[in-house]
Amino acid sequence: MAQFPADFRWGASTSAHQIEGGNVASDWWHLEQAPGSFVAEPSGDACDSYHRWREDLALLAEAGLNAYRFSIEWARIEPAPGRISIAQLDHYRAMVETALELGIQPLVTLHHFTNPAWLGAMGGWAHPEAPPRFAAYAAAVAPLLEGVEHVCLINEPNMVALFPVLMAAGLDVLGQSLPAVDPATSAGLIAGHHAARAALRPLLPQAQLGWSIAAQTYHPAPGAEDLAAAYQRESEDLFYDAAAGDDWIGVQAYTCRRVKAVDGVLAPDPRPNVERTISGWEYYPAALAECVRRVAALTGLPVLVTENGIATADDAERIAYTQAALDDLAQAMAEGVDVRGYFHWSLLDNYEWGSFAPTFGLVAVDRQTFVRTPKPSLAWLGGLARAAATAPERK
Repeated sequence: MAQFPADFRWGASTSAHQIEGGNVASDWWHLEQAPGSFVAEPSGDACDSYHRWREDLALLAEAGLNAYRFSIEWARIEPAPGRISIAQLDHYRAMVETALELGIQPLVTLHHFTNPAWLGAMGGWAHPEAPPRFAAYAAAVAPLLEGVEHVCLINEPNMVALFPVLMAAGLDVLGQSLPAVDPATSAGLIAGHHAARAALRPLLPQAQLGWSIAAQTYHPAPGAEDLAAAYQRESEDLFYDAAAGDDWIGVQAYTCRRVKAVDGVLAPDPRPNVERTISGWEYYPAALAECVRRVAALTGLPVLVTENGIATADDAERIAYTQAALDDLAQAMAEGVDVRGYFHWSLLDNYEWGSFAPTFGLVAVDRQTFVRTPKPSLAWLGGLARAAATAPERK
């Protein structure tokens, strides 16, 4: 396997709602409990990481990883408009401080899909007050981010901008066409990103600010090339354009999307008889490097791979997938693409937005006892981090 520089960040990612449990003040919690909800099962206690986060950090440190991407839950910090919880600020500050003491650099995400329920009731990101309220929240959490190297302001805004469309049209539409993002939500997210960035710059001059995008690599059928390119510009690239002035860009890639044109509309074109993961995605580790190359060329920014992984019950398959993805990533770096770190999704088998069935984790979690059992893939990835630590730093 190709060598990575000594200053490369090796880590794993999580999000608060997916691992903490009991996120009762969020809009997703309310959606999970709503009668007739499309959500198959609620998050409940999730992995109980709200109470067991020290165990999670210890697993990272023991494995040899040097970074951890986790999110702060806005709904906990500000459960009612303008009411900031000092206790919750202390909770997340303790996480940051403990990580740093263990030699783990936190990459902290301020928004990972979930909103406070009160913001959802206002209309979410489409409401004109959403951007300034997000900026005020970012300013409130700034003191607990001292010493943090990278801050991700919003996770996958292109996916968040799809939520209103999917809620209105129903999830079945995904099997028929690729829906466009909601314009008002997209505008609100971009405005919120810029407002939070402006608020944090003077408060955290040492922090590198950016956001992470759900990057796609499209494989169009003959005749669908122009349609696929136009769709990608309208649903993804606008968020890369909005990263102008950021310090880095996050790439999150898992698979390829095979598409075709049907009556002038872009539609899924799944291949039969191909290997698929528990989540139903095509097994395609080459997606990572393909996306990284494209995003780096589009933005000109340093890249952090903020998510990459595979939903599988076979940990040997997880290692093989990740090995192939990292080999391709190293080749892209050898060609001159500026990649600063790799964060595997996910540290834990967690709540995957409606189901616990897709197991992405480097660590298994017993649903009844919450006992953590590291998989061989955790030690394997930590071994890569330890080996890279002795390599030369990038020039």
